[in-house]
Amino acid sequence: MKSILLIGLGNFGKMVAQQITEMGHQVMAVDKDEKRVNEAMPYVTDALIGDSTNVSFLKSLGINDYDACIVAIGDDFQSSLETTSQLKELGGQMVVAMAKRDVQAKFLLRNGADEVVNPEKQIARWTAIRYTSDHILDYIKLDDEHAIFEVAVPKNWVGKSIGQLDIRKKYGVNVMAVKIDGKMNLSVLPQTVFEENMTILVLAEKDGIQKCFRL
Repeated sequence: MKSILLIGLGNFGKMVAQQITEMGHQVMAVDKDEKRVNEAMPYVTDALIGDSTNVSFLKSLGINDYDACIVAIGDDFQSSLETTSQLKELGGQMVVAMAKRDVQAKFLLRNGADEVVNPEKQIARWTAIRYTSDHILDYIKLDDEHAIFEVAVPKNWVGKSIGQLDIRKKYGVNVMAVKIDGKMNLSVLPQTVFEENMTILVLAEKDGIQKCFRL
């Protein structure tokens, strides 16, 4: 179980707090808006009303005690930048900040953020990939070239084995797991036969995926 400091309880911050709590971790939520803090109380470990740009207030939170600090301030970039910088100066182990634009991400990284997330950009990319393809159901970006994709089994693969299709040699696509009725099976072998109701998890370069599945 990890301990997370979450600053900013707008729509994104609220959803992050809920997800972290559902995963069994502890969340200390902070926002300067009393209404947002009260709304968050049912699904976080603790919540405080406070100004995260105030150094004394941040010090009182014991920044070193948290495994990660997430800055989810979306309506005031100056406050987000100041908070991010101060969290790092106070010894934040991992400081993650939200950005809405690329230029914001650059400033945040230069001023203490270890990582930056851009929710709108990431969901836009996911939506574009998901709904312009007949096969790809989900994906996780690893870097600019590689990603893990969840892919529906093409009709012409049904009844054939991984070894028969030899997609790793042809396209550089590695089958990591297969999933049937929501159950994941990581024990994939060259003899594993693809079924009609099966989805597969593959690791590959984007070019390999496009060629393999003719996207």
